[in-house]
Amino acid sequence: MEFYQRSVESVLSELGSSQEGLSSKEAKRRLSEYGENVLKKTKRISALRLLLRQFQSFIVMVLVAAGAVSYLVGERLDGLVIGAIVLLNAILGFIQEFKAERAIEALRKLSAPKARVIREGKNCEIDAKEVVPGDVLVIEEGSFISADARLISIASLSIDESSLTGESVPVSKVITPLAGKTEIGSRRDMVFAGTVAARGRGQAVVVSTGLKTELGKIAEKLQEIQHETTPLQKQLKYLGNYLTLSIFVVCGIIFGISWWRTSLVLDSFINAVALAVAAVPEGLPAVITITLALGTRRMLRRKALIRRLHAVETLGATSVICADKTGTMTKNEMAVLQLYVDRMLVDVGKGMFSHEGVGLDPKKFSKLFEIGVACNNASLDGPADPTERALLVVAEKAKVKVDVERLKEIPFSSEKKFMATVDKTGIGEVTHVKGAPEIVVEMCDAALVHGKVVPLTRKERENLLSAASAMAGNALRVLGFGYAPKGKKLIFVGFMGMLDPPREGMVEAVALCKRAGIRVVMITGDHLLTAQAVASQVGIVGKAMTGDDLDRLPEEKFKATCRDVAVYARVSPQHKLKILSCLQDRGLVVAMTGDGVNDALALKKANIGVATGSGTDVAKEASDMVLLDDNFVSVVNAVYEGRGIYNNLRKFVHYLLSCNLGEVLTIFVGLLLGWPIPLVALQILWVNLLTDGFPALALGVDPVEKDVMTKPPRSARERIVERKDSVVIAIQGALVMFVTLGLYWLYLRRGDVAFAQTVAFSTLVLCQMGVALNYSLGENSLVSGRLFKNKWLWLAIAFSVVLQMIVVYGLNGMFGTRPLGLGDWLVIVGGVIPILIVHELGKRTYFKGVS
Repeated sequence: MEFYQRSVESVLSELGSSQEGLSSKEAKRRLSEYGENVLKKTKRISALRLLLRQFQSFIVMVLVAAGAVSYLVGERLDGLVIGAIVLLNAILGFIQEFKAERAIEALRKLSAPKARVIREGKNCEIDAKEVVPGDVLVIEEGSFISADARLISIASLSIDESSLTGESVPVSKVITPLAGKTEIGSRRDMVFAGTVAARGRGQAVVVSTGLKTELGKIAEKLQEIQHETTPLQKQLKYLGNYLTLSIFVVCGIIFGISWWRTSLVLDSFINAVALAVAAVPEGLPAVITITLALGTRRMLRRKALIRRLHAVETLGATSVICADKTGTMTKNEMAVLQLYVDRMLVDVGKGMFSHEGVGLDPKKFSKLFEIGVACNNASLDGPADPTERALLVVAEKAKVKVDVERLKEIPFSSEKKFMATVDKTGIGEVTHVKGAPEIVVEMCDAALVHGKVVPLTRKERENLLSAASAMAGNALRVLGFGYAPKGKKLIFVGFMGMLDPPREGMVEAVALCKRAGIRVVMITGDHLLTAQAVASQVGIVGKAMTGDDLDRLPEEKFKATCRDVAVYARVSPQHKLKILSCLQDRGLVVAMTGDGVNDALALKKANIGVATGSGTDVAKEASDMVLLDDNFVSVVNAVYEGRGIYNNLRKFVHYLLSCNLGEVLTIFVGLLLGWPIPLVALQILWVNLLTDGFPALALGVDPVEKDVMTKPPRSARERIVERKDSVVIAIQGALVMFVTLGLYWLYLRRGDVAFAQTVAFSTLVLCQMGVALNYSLGENSLVSGRLFKNKWLWLAIAFSVVLQMIVVYGLNGMFGTRPLGLGDWLVIVGGVIPILIVHELGKRTYFKGVS
């Protein structure tokens, strides 16, 4: 039998404990036997491994190979520069991921750093990690529970188990054993690690610690789930493989042609290596890393901490957001929304009370608020039962002051379903009662209507219960209230209906998701009616299903149904995994938000797991992103940023490929024509460093397009370079080649190869600045005003031109350049104009929707 199925005496006997607790000596022995009461920490990646992980990209590996070959064939400067670029990229990625890990460490906090236990009959405080099986925990209002334990005594004890079960309403506890097998949420004679006492007090004998707790079991399961590869990582792997194959083929051709013409193996090999250097976009990994890192900084300002760099763009591909209701969509605090008093339904809004749209003075039914305050153990300061706090808040809204002295209390219990207090008031002793509507109505013989006490007839009782049912039908938690002066029968006053309200901005956030083609799915451990009511309030539309419904459905039928379900209620962690698997099997990119231990498995399996900052450590460790303000709206903001980041990634990838293709074609066609190589290897590398660096990085911070959230999410199967994109890239690259080789041929006729190479060298740089402007404009015209939106791009262009001037005029010996005259520069600038014009002409035809 499980501990929750056994009597208190039986549990204490098996654990070798008593209500006096353990002795210090025995506790020390058990600590040695069972180990510390901590979860096994996730194996942390060492700083060295984190650094080495930055070199796992296929493109980076190709770069390393190209640098090594350059160095070995005598082009040592080329090899060293390539190595420096690779190292810079690795350092940038390492710093960002290391900082993210440090930030999440700063967010980590022990859920119960201290615990109160009884040792040798004395109440004492110890470190939570020292709690052992057999210890007797002392539980008070606000206490964090440090281990799984069987209750042995209680006084109005309710536990907030939302972090473990997802249930927003605190669970009233009992000490009587339960019959049969039950789910965690129904084990009312147990308390669990990671939960908190909402009200009351009690004592419990510890039955499990560390990994043996329900919290620990979930933590262990997390290790079995692997993180999903992000769409960008998949695309970069594909792109790296494609580029590598293309480079090998083209370089092989060049090597063959050069060898056939000159019979010089080494020179032919150096030419092939130069072409490889031109073909490999060595700036790509660094620019992607920097762009993602800058994106994480912007997201941090929007209260979203990115833990894994490549998860940034995944949000931009998200097609479904599975969000927990409690604390993420809602405030995780109950609020009174409706009253039934004086035979009418009163709506409670922000600072106002109304009936059918007409404002009312709440002082007219102050008796209802007085009962709610008097029959209450909560306070507005510190941890409290959300329901009881809501009663205090609504009384404060109504500006009702209550001054009573508690004389006696009958605590709430699930058997009685009511709470009563006897209080000393200004008119003598008064009994105040609150509880389940049907129980309170049954206890009353009269009702207070517009200040007069009237008999409670059968018809009146039916009307009251009908009103309570209507409120419950709107998923409100309904409580009945009554009072009795000393020596008199109980008088019914009214009902209060409350709900955990949606967060501000939720309606707008869900509407924005709809416009963006993103489905919002609510997954919660709460009641179905409650979940449906919140979903309706925030605009989530679709079928609703419970965990039991999900269990009864055959797998194939559920796969066909899950696309239409928008609300899942009363679900377990296993259900969440099943839902995620179904959505992912349909090719959808799923973001999972959550805060509790029950969310952790799904957070890790999701394409991107989004934990809340106030959530459990287990959830944070499983996530890719942490919401510092716990707000669903921040997820939508992050999606906006993610889409913008991906569009910018796409821009500079296309830009880099266009530029590098221009370089390859320039060298390839120049050699095919039998001309001297248009650029020497170091010049090629400098062009790559200059144009693949600053302008590409500036494109990475291009202002987000205003309509980014009006388009559907891209398919997870979409390539970062589609076939149509390839045509545009080819056109841009060909234009760069034609302009560069045209001017190279023009100056080559003068007989000075070095001067002609300098012209080709500078032309390539400036032409690629024109290509950068084209991609920044996208579908916008040159005269649309968008041209000057990205100030960083213009700064990058100016900086690149200045550096090129330094190379042309100051570093002639190193780069083999010749000083150019003003006329030469005017000719080169003139060569850029056709690149801009061709792209402008193509905007309304083939280029539309491509760049």
